[in-house]
Amino acid sequence: MAAAADVDQLQFKKKINRRGHLETIFLGHRKLSDLKTKARDLENGYLFKGDIPRYPQPKFCVSLLKHDTDSDGLRGIWKDKGFRNPFNASLVWWSLAVGQNEITAAATSRMMTNLTDELVQVRADDLKEFATSPAFMESSRLGPYRFTFPVEKVLQAYSKQFCDGEEPIMRAFRTYLYKQEVMYVVLVHRPCDEELFLDYDLLTDTPNPVCAYKDGRIIWRAQAMCNAHYWALVESGEQLMEAVEEYLAPFYVWDNVSVALHVGDQVLTFDDNDLCNSLKFCSKGYPLICKTFDQPKTCEALVKELWPSCPALQESAEVEEPAQLLENSNMGAANA
Repeated sequence: MAAAADVDQLQFKKKINRRGHLETIFLGHRKLSDLKTKARDLENGYLFKGDIPRYPQPKFCVSLLKHDTDSDGLRGIWKDKGFRNPFNASLVWWSLAVGQNEITAAATSRMMTNLTDELVQVRADDLKEFATSPAFMESSRLGPYRFTFPVEKVLQAYSKQFCDGEEPIMRAFRTYLYKQEVMYVVLVHRPCDEELFLDYDLLTDTPNPVCAYKDGRIIWRAQAMCNAHYWALVESGEQLMEAVEEYLAPFYVWDNVSVALHVGDQVLTFDDNDLCNSLKFCSKGYPLICKTFDQPKTCEALVKELWPSCPALQESAEVEEPAQLLENSNMGAANA
């Protein structure tokens, strides 16, 4: 298959996405080591940043997906009773919701570091010091409204509504490279659409994968989980490493995972109570991808209009979170 091509024959294309940002799209899931073979041609200097301290590369098992949106998207979701892509596209986008529980669980397993293939142990408190990229933040760059659903529930809804109850097919779809962000996309599609996506490896067929799926969880082997590198891993015992402050803080790429469901021009629907109960407010993340970001009072007023009994209205819309330290880069995720 084309997605299994040798790294020196990587297929890619450049385009400006609908948000006005340049993105380079690779077929399949391409690890950072693979991308470096093309990065010089693409004039992306972040992959070649020097003086990057040693950092962990853990495996996260994620059971929740999130869909962040702005006020227009929220009104559309309320009207449609679900999710579609209003921009003449056939994919509905979700991201992994990686929280403290996933970080703690990842620390119980041995993990790789960026400088060696040896498996090492990192304590949960030390691993948290490295979880500083937007992939781990409670804040949002796409809008203040967040829907969170279990992976299994999303796939079950897709199976029932689009696959006549059959298991949907999952593929290692694409890798999106931005100025400082690498996004791996898992494609979910109907069995009857298999001919449309034969150029992409099945998720189960990808050797030593970046992403996998098992028992209702997306498994993500993170390669670059830091925003700025203030910490480094140092040996503290046999196959045990701990975090120490480096104060070097060079910027490097960070990676994350999105799940794209192929829905055509249809809507992936959910019960209205499920939508209401899965909604929460988010603080503003940086750099923003959306054009506008509603203030907390505006968020509360809009949700009260659409879902008067929404539990989010009982909570504070103000989420205190330190601003992320990110260089002024023209990043732009593909998901809407």
